[in-house]
Amino acid sequence: MPDNVDASEQMVDNWTKQIQETAARYQAMAARMQGQTVTERSKDNTIEVTIDSKGLLTNLVISEAASGKRMAEVSSQVMRLVQLAQSRIPELLQAAMAETVGAGDETASRVIAEAQSTFPEAPPEEDLAPPAPERHHRFGPEEEDPSPPAQANPPQPKPIPRRRRTRDDDDDDFGGSILS
Repeated sequence: MPDNVDASEQMVDNWTKQIQETAARYQAMAARMQGQTVTERSKDNTIEVTIDSKGLLTNLVISEAASGKRMAEVSSQVMRLVQLAQSRIPELLQAAMAETVGAGDETASRVIAEAQSTFPEAPPEEDLAPPAPERHHRFGPEEEDPSPPAQANPPQPKPIPRRRRTRDDDDDDFGGSILS
């Protein structure tokens, strides 16, 4: 009987040790990912975005050279760069897990799969057509937009007939004189 108890205690001690080691490896992986950032730049170097390991934008730099672009184009480029940077997070996570937890861990595989679904690959640049120019900022007439034809004789409002004052109108329906 004492052998069974000793063996059980040894088995529990081994499980506890394995759990603690696994927890320490995951904490090391989390600590490593905590400081990771990804930076992407536009081809013309006018826009730069940086995201953290959670996919949140931490820095955005738009150079003065971008002032000649349409704002819709600039915002489209910013969003594309953010998506591109976010799509690199699963790769960083996979590298951090391989170094700390190990590549064969089932939980690590699920975490990477979740990161890939949260941060999918960015669409190809060709698929993103620049948005059409905005038309709601008008400072004068445009030739493309003819104004509606003017009416020859706009309708005149009908005059309101005036009623004649009567003798009872003086007391304004308040029931009597103000002096009494």
